[in-house]
Amino acid sequence: MRALLLSVLPVGLVLSACEQAATPVLEDTGERLTIERLYGSPDLTGPTARSVRFSPDGSRVTFLRSKEEDRTVQDLWAMDVETGRSYVLVDARQLAPEERELTEAEIQFRERARITASGVVSYQWDEAGEAVLVPLDGDVFYVDVETGEARRLTETEEFETDAKVSPRGGYVSFIREQNLWVHDLATGEERALTTEGGGAISWGMAEFVAQEEMRRYTGYWWSPDDSRIAVARVDENPVMIVERFGITADAVSVSEQRYPRAGTPNALVTLHVIDLASGEVTDMDLGDETDIYLARVNWSRSGGTLWVQRQNRAQTEWNLLALDPRTGAENRTRRVTERADSWINLTHDLRPLSGGGALYLSEQSGFRHIRHVGADGEMREITSGEWVIDSLEGVDEEEGLIWFTGWMDSPLEQHLYQVGFDGGEPVRVTSGEGRWSVTVGSGGSGFIGTYSDLSTPPQTALYAMDGARIAWVEENALGDAHPYAPYLAAHVTPEYGTLTAADGVSELYWQMYRPDHCTAATPCPAIVQVYGGPLVQTVHTGWQSLRDQILVQSGYVLFKVDNRGTWNRGHAFEAELHLRMGILEVEDQLAGLDWLQARDFVDGDRVGLWGWSYGGYMTLMTALQAPGRFAAGIAGAPVTDWALYDTHYTERYMSTPQENADGYEAGSVFSHIDGYETPLLIIHGMADDNVTFDHSTRLFAELQERGELFEIMTYPGERHGIRPPPLQIHLLKTQMAFFDRHLRE
Repeated sequence: MRALLLSVLPVGLVLSACEQAATPVLEDTGERLTIERLYGSPDLTGPTARSVRFSPDGSRVTFLRSKEEDRTVQDLWAMDVETGRSYVLVDARQLAPEERELTEAEIQFRERARITASGVVSYQWDEAGEAVLVPLDGDVFYVDVETGEARRLTETEEFETDAKVSPRGGYVSFIREQNLWVHDLATGEERALTTEGGGAISWGMAEFVAQEEMRRYTGYWWSPDDSRIAVARVDENPVMIVERFGITADAVSVSEQRYPRAGTPNALVTLHVIDLASGEVTDMDLGDETDIYLARVNWSRSGGTLWVQRQNRAQTEWNLLALDPRTGAENRTRRVTERADSWINLTHDLRPLSGGGALYLSEQSGFRHIRHVGADGEMREITSGEWVIDSLEGVDEEEGLIWFTGWMDSPLEQHLYQVGFDGGEPVRVTSGEGRWSVTVGSGGSGFIGTYSDLSTPPQTALYAMDGARIAWVEENALGDAHPYAPYLAAHVTPEYGTLTAADGVSELYWQMYRPDHCTAATPCPAIVQVYGGPLVQTVHTGWQSLRDQILVQSGYVLFKVDNRGTWNRGHAFEAELHLRMGILEVEDQLAGLDWLQARDFVDGDRVGLWGWSYGGYMTLMTALQAPGRFAAGIAGAPVTDWALYDTHYTERYMSTPQENADGYEAGSVFSHIDGYETPLLIIHGMADDNVTFDHSTRLFAELQERGELFEIMTYPGERHGIRPPPLQIHLLKTQMAFFDRHLRE
């Protein structure tokens, strides 16, 4: 359920002609957005660089950019660092004029990875910096960066997925029909390294919970010298089969999805190393316990050690194993073990070092910080303090420098910092009061930074390591030619502040949009937008979703508060919800509601609540536990019973239904249904393979049996996110009609 709520679904209102008469007249400060324009092309946020990377030699910067005429299709662009010239390197429509229909496996992968665009959605440089690998149209292309010539490496009926260039550029690897294949770039020969894949068995692929909850989207890893590949074997035979109905406009299909619900068996995952020359397969020793999670795999710089991160089933113990890839044996003196009473969060930040040690991020202090483990297993802290690091971005071993992004200055701002291997006070590199995401060049040669704040849409540039800008990659200036320029005069900037949580101690950050006409004399209806679950932060000072502007310009106060349990405030703040989801989050949201209703410019009797995924769950749980406090609620793709959700996410926070029966009962929507009073609209994609449709259908049935009236909107063929622009438009209008009926009339 990682970060599902706000990235793919809109909130906002545009009034129909018959409803505009009842709407307060806003001051004519400029052109107002419409839903149709919000989802039209070009993108109102402006040209934005995504998946930005340096070429291996540092001479180019490459990035994905949406087509101006169709924001849903991406091309691969390149910028010459010396001249600053940007150009299209791979035009998706020229390379594949009509993309093939995606396979079910590819659809599921894109849903897990939150890939919403089409065209070029991923790419990888070869080590020499001469070519990029581009998966497109179900096949694999190798594109010469000097000539732009695209060499099609595969042309098959089957989809090739998870394509990679080997570290030394000798091979291209990919998954075909659940087996791992390699293509020799010198000879053109391709061969299958595994042949057992099929049915419930796969090689080199990440299982469902690895993709959805662990953010591990691959199941194989090349050695630095191209000689070996570490490969995961997944056996899903123990996993329960959930019959998922794919209901579209004109057909119904039944998919037997391997979906491990909380407390049920997981897939069996083992790790092996394949020698390319001999084909020999060596089993890696992951321990005697098989009911574990294979979380991460990294090769050491020399290739002599395989660093493997393993979690126990309860996710209360994390091990960093040092395995010998030639024998599979563990060097136990180098094992790192961390334990927690609640759970241990995973990161992607292990950085193997040339001396045999590694850097990684740990929350053992209560806040996410950098640790160094030496080749001898000795451990030491590099950073500390009551603030959190987001991710490791770069390392210069010769100079003894580390760069990381984090929230040291404020939980609302993200910056790039520098610290020495010996620790000390980190130095902030970036400026501004918004959010930065960065890619640091090899050896700290420079960084590509993308910055945004409340008045600056994402801007990407090449920077020196002292933070000085060298050249724009995508300036995206809000000038007269910017797509959003016509709407700037009517733009509303949010306010920020803090309030006290329901425990009377914790500080919660809030964000609020207030239309100018909302005063004590003319109080306005309000909408609370909620997520409320772990791993997500909704209140920050980066560029905000323009969906918010539609809502505010339609006359609503919009309010958001990050309750206890949300992200980037330290592990203790997050772990407050351990074993009791849907309780304290509701208490904190009600504390936020109290604060909001005390504003004299808010009509306290006309406050709505809405959210998607965990936010949909929070809408239901809050409305049911506080009947009458909200005038209306919209729950999108809601979890209704944690026993129906997957193992890795649910058990991390709630343990199993067998071990925490009381927590599961208290955290179930059905346990609070006697409190049904707030009018509800429930929305769900009918082919949702994450929060499966039966979460909602069971609620429909229970409410109907009780004779309760409610509204629903279902989307045939749609999954956890409602993605096509026409359907997003429809979704906003559906929300509009519902909120207007209950908050305006």
